[in-house]
Amino acid sequence: MVQLNLPSFEYVLKQEEGKVLILDIIRKKYLMLTPEEWVRQHFLNYLIQNLRYPRSLIKVEGGLQFNKLQKRSDIVVFNRQGNPWMVIECKAPDLTLSQNTIRQASVYNHTLRAQYVVITNGLQHICCVTDWTNNTTQVLAEMPAYE
Repeated sequence: MVQLNLPSFEYVLKQEEGKVLILDIIRKKYLMLTPEEWVRQHFLNYLIQNLRYPRSLIKVEGGLQFNKLQKRSDIVVFNRQGNPWMVIECKAPDLTLSQNTIRQASVYNHTLRAQYVVITNGLQHICCVTDWTNNTTQVLAEMPAYE
C-alpha cells in the first residue's frame, strides 16, 4: 500500500484464502484490505490517537437514507449528545479529491446535518464547517479539536 499523509500506526494484517485483511479498530473485525480501507483505518487512527476523538463516539459505515436511497457514510463522529458532529468520506489514494467528492459527502451530510464534513484520500484532507443557521460552509485550515 502507498505511504499516506497521516501518522503511521501499528495496524494488524492477516491473510485468509489468499486475501489480505486489515483489522478495523472500531468494529474489531477483519476487512478486505483495499486502498479505501487503508485510508479509512489510517484516518481512524489519526482521529483517535492524535486528535483524541473518543473511540466510543465513532461509527464506521453507518447506513443513512437520502431521497429514498440507502447510502453508507464512511465515518461519522458523534457529539456527546449522540448527534452527528462530523461526517468523513474516505477515498482511495489514487483518486483526486474533486468537487464531486465534496458533493457526495455533502449529500450524506444533508441527512445527518453534522457541523463538519471531511473528505480524504489519505494524501490530501479537506475539512469544512457548516453553519446550518446561515446556510454557509467554510473550508478550514486544519481538523478541529473534539468538543
